[in-house]
Amino acid sequence: MVNSLSTIASFAQRALLYEVALTPKPGLVDRHNSGAHQDMDYWTFLASSAALGLYFPAYLEAGYTHQGTPAVLFKKLRDIGQQAETAMFAATKGINTHKGANFSFALLLGALGLYWQKKPSLPLTPDDTKQIMTLVQSLTKDLLQADFQNLDQKKNLSYGERLYLEHGITGIRGEAMAGYPALQDLLAYFRTLSSPQKDQQETILLRGLVYLMATIEDGNLLHRGGLAAWQTVQQTAQELQDKNLPETQLHQALAAYDQQLIQANLSPGGAADVLALGIFMGFLEGLFD
Repeated sequence: MVNSLSTIASFAQRALLYEVALTPKPGLVDRHNSGAHQDMDYWTFLASSAALGLYFPAYLEAGYTHQGTPAVLFKKLRDIGQQAETAMFAATKGINTHKGANFSFALLLGALGLYWQKKPSLPLTPDDTKQIMTLVQSLTKDLLQADFQNLDQKKNLSYGERLYLEHGITGIRGEAMAGYPALQDLLAYFRTLSSPQKDQQETILLRGLVYLMATIEDGNLLHRGGLAAWQTVQQTAQELQDKNLPETQLHQALAAYDQQLIQANLSPGGAADVLALGIFMGFLEGLFD
């Protein structure tokens, strides 16, 4: 049984590496191509993962040593997160590979460190995971109000801010405030696939990606293609999931769909971020190795 905080932090970095190595991923960077991204590739993601991995132990330590209010811990995590983001951009020469993932890993690792104060053991049970997500909610309960106030007076909006103003979509902030329901659903799905393990681990993760593409509100798709494009991807992914294809046929179908999304310049980056979180929590629950 692994009880080392540094080892847990290494699982987070490994999750980022597993996610980018997973192939084929429709519209996303993988070992075969750059998907719908012209400004980044597999190696960019490796550099980004290496840079962020240096800060993952600090997120955990912040939670593990914290004795104050959730709001104070959130500020600590955000301060570390800004340093990590600066390091990421330096490693990628200004390319945003993992900004959203960095935000979420800061919260998960901080909450896990806090939880570790009372129960320092692995593997996590599903109930442990649920309690950690409840801690994430306590850290982020004022997040939307703090980050999105006075947006109508702001001149230069991020695409996340624009989606909120135009469609009321709260994105990764809303997911965090709700305790990452999409992540919890993904883990429940993984538990059904991983025991007993019928597929290779990579195929299980690919099935998880399809599941997310069919179910989550993906800000990257909305930004690139609008509401119609996002809904079309959701429908296609749901049809693919319903077919429950054998391993070889699934890989073939995903490779073909990859070419379609590349031509349409669509990337389900939101699904990729949640998948990385699911891989990390799957390590902690003993679902993956």
